[in-house]
Amino acid sequence: MVLFDSAYQGYASGNLAKDAYAARLFSDRGIEFCLAQSFAKNMGLYAERVGCASVVTNDPEAAVLAQGVLKNVIRPMYSNPPAHGARIAHRVMTQPDLREEWESEMGLMSGRIIRMRHILRDELVRLGTPGNWDHITKQIGMFSYLGLTKEQCDELIERRVLLLPSSRISVAGLTASTAVDLAKHIDEIVRKSAAK
Repeated sequence: MVLFDSAYQGYASGNLAKDAYAARLFSDRGIEFCLAQSFAKNMGLYAERVGCASVVTNDPEAAVLAQGVLKNVIRPMYSNPPAHGARIAHRVMTQPDLREEWESEMGLMSGRIIRMRHILRDELVRLGTPGNWDHITKQIGMFSYLGLTKEQCDELIERRVLLLPSSRISVAGLTASTAVDLAKHIDEIVRKSAAK
């Protein structure tokens, strides 16, 4: 069974429907799947951990069985989750003025993240940094894998660049100037590695 992880719906393209394309395509074609959906990022409700687990099936009996399994998994974890975030999400999604504002803000945030990706990639290209950096603008969402080695990441971390040893970095946390600064650090480290 396919599992869709919809943690960034609306952030990839700025459009909720476009970002739900794959799940809707499966549903339209009658293909069964599971969907893990989060509103932590796209509604800014991190502390509330708002989301849902859905099982799309063609068989009503299978749906009942799936619901039983989900309840058995959930029960020992938290039994009764707080409802604050769910109430906020419901209100935003069901009140037309709030939903319009939310979707507009998501479009702005998505556009900003896409611009930061382009600034970073374009500066790496302008500097002539060895390698192909197109993956930075082909990836979607708030984070990017830069394609650097662990050693290169360790050196960036020593320079106070916040990223993981896997080269995963928060593009959403960049500004135009810090994206340019990051490109300069990456350029220096990649050239240094190539010279070894």
